[in-house]
Amino acid sequence: MGAGGVRTRPAPPLPVPARAAMAAAGPGAAPGGGGRWEVVRKGRRPAGGSGARRALGEANAGRASPLAAPIATSDTIFELGFEKALKRQNKEQVPPAAVPPPPPRKQHAAAKSAKKPTATGAGTKPGKCRSLEEALRALDLADLQKELDKSQSVFPENPSVWVKDLASYLNYKLQAPRSDPMLSQHPHDYPYCLVSRELRSIIRALLGRSSSVLELFFDHCIYTMLQELDKTPGESLHGYRICIQAVLLHRPRIATANLGKYLEVLRSHQNRPAKCLTVLWALGQAGFADLHEGLKVWLGIMLPVLGIKSLSPYAVAYLDRLLTIHPNLTKGFGMIGPKDFFPLLDFAFMPNNSLPPSLQEQLRRLYPRLKVLAFGAKPETALHSYFPSFLSRATPSCPPAMRKELLTSMSQCLSLDPLSFGVWRQLYTKHLSQSSLLLNHLLESWDSSSKKVRQSLQETIRSFKVTNEELAARRPNGDCDVAACDAACKELLRRMKGRGFPWPRLLLVLLVLAAGFLLHDVQTHGSFQASSTARLLHLSGILPATQHAWHKVSHCCLQGYRWLEQTLPDCGSRAASVLRPQLELLWVKSTELALLAAERCSALCHGLPWLAEWLRSRVPEPLLHFGECVAELLLFLVRSCLLPLLECVAAALDRAWQRCLDACTGEAAWGCVPEPLRSVARSSWLCLQDAARALADWALAVVSGH
Repeated sequence: MGAGGVRTRPAPPLPVPARAAMAAAGPGAAPGGGGRWEVVRKGRRPAGGSGARRALGEANAGRASPLAAPIATSDTIFELGFEKALKRQNKEQVPPAAVPPPPPRKQHAAAKSAKKPTATGAGTKPGKCRSLEEALRALDLADLQKELDKSQSVFPENPSVWVKDLASYLNYKLQAPRSDPMLSQHPHDYPYCLVSRELRSIIRALLGRSSSVLELFFDHCIYTMLQELDKTPGESLHGYRICIQAVLLHRPRIATANLGKYLEVLRSHQNRPAKCLTVLWALGQAGFADLHEGLKVWLGIMLPVLGIKSLSPYAVAYLDRLLTIHPNLTKGFGMIGPKDFFPLLDFAFMPNNSLPPSLQEQLRRLYPRLKVLAFGAKPETALHSYFPSFLSRATPSCPPAMRKELLTSMSQCLSLDPLSFGVWRQLYTKHLSQSSLLLNHLLESWDSSSKKVRQSLQETIRSFKVTNEELAARRPNGDCDVAACDAACKELLRRMKGRGFPWPRLLLVLLVLAAGFLLHDVQTHGSFQASSTARLLHLSGILPATQHAWHKVSHCCLQGYRWLEQTLPDCGSRAASVLRPQLELLWVKSTELALLAAERCSALCHGLPWLAEWLRSRVPEPLLHFGECVAELLLFLVRSCLLPLLECVAAALDRAWQRCLDACTGEAAWGCVPEPLRSVARSSWLCLQDAARALADWALAVVSGH
């Protein structure tokens, strides 16, 4: 405010052609990006200033002015951003865009003459479409390319202007109803998934030529979106969202380059949920392209705000969607450490925390995958660092679900990482109640523990027993925790010592020795009847009793065989006479049904040619090629393997039937069946004897060492 009620304020930013003229006029024309200062008298109302804004003119320059210079690192994130400009505007109550342009100077003649042709380009503000899809279909890509080419020709060495013009043009043209900041009703890549292939090519080409300023462009998009949220009517933010997704799709590390800056933004706007959710959405787009960067965003930005009521639903939903999109968790190993893992454990299992029950249950479902990410690719070298926090939380008063998870995790630490036993011994005296719970849990799961764990546990339990005796001597009145630990240690030591005699192993060893002795005895004497085993069995009476039992069994089998020989032909003829008409009728009906089904299928195949064309147009070409290869492989297997095998089986059955007919002198009857069966049984028995003899020779050679 000057003397006599005169104050100064920045002049409005110039449109793109005016900036071109100023750039051509030289550095003395006007400062680029900040405008110049003019005198405004008290009580003066701005004249003119209609609502028509240009896509790449007044609208773009007004938004680009607060971010003309790179943002310096400071305690307040908006110190060099748009907050100062907003405060200055609010203090003066004079909107810069409504002030009439100053009188033209000589050096601005070129800018004034260059401003007129743009009136036909993007001077008319488009009306709002009913949906973003409709706005994208109405977008004139030729006009967009023309404006981008003009921007690049006017500012050939300033790619920052190119990308800002792209974002302003898209956001200005894509006027559709605003969506909620979380976009929870849309896919994770919305709105970029609606962008056509041609528009994606234009955006990708421009971003490729502007790779050196993409970090500043990312900041510009976020800050401009926050500016629009401050305005009462406000524009839709679809254009800036599309640009953010396009940048992070190929450069996801841009979002994680300076997370502390955005954490300060969240803290300064925690009473404005829409702004905070917008920042979270923008940063979270990095995770859908790279799991590593997504976890970095979640741990650095969303985990600190997990207790805030308005931001917790989006944080948990984002983590769920991130782990669903990336089922392969190996790329995220090493991101979650003990410092980040145990707050998640507390949020998931501790009751009465700042999360509502529904979000806590959702986080508990994600906990197993978070545990895999925390333990990493080599848990046998990292779990001992998690053991102290697990042990300190396993108090007798903790909830049952959390206690079960803690005891299971500590058992996993002891079984995979031997260093966990040393950590436990160091913390034993400070956590007696927790150690008693763990000792009792090891008692309950004793049968399922491995031999390695039992050996390491034996040394630990002995050291605990000595410590318990020392603690009991110091405290004559006794301590319930020490008594519980001592009782559990004694029970574990008793189980380690009293494992019982291994009877199954002994029986197996005796059986192997007896078989080896019998084979050696038979091989030495030439036959079983001449062997010492046969004489011993004969003298003891076991062999005659066995022979008598064998004769009884043989006689019973012979009687049964004769009964079958007399009864089976009669029963078979009766069954054939009764079932043959029904079987013939069933065969006829089955044949008719098969023919009818074949006719219907052929008619269906000829009547639906569009189905094959639809599948061919929708299925990707590599998948079709893979299906053709699989079909050719199956056809080759059928022709080369299955059909020859069936032919061999049919030929073998035919030869067997022919031999049966030859044995029965051309007429199949039950009386001639036993002889071929005896022949087959005899040949099978001889083959089995030869195989057993070869096996016995091999075993003797192994035993004797030859």
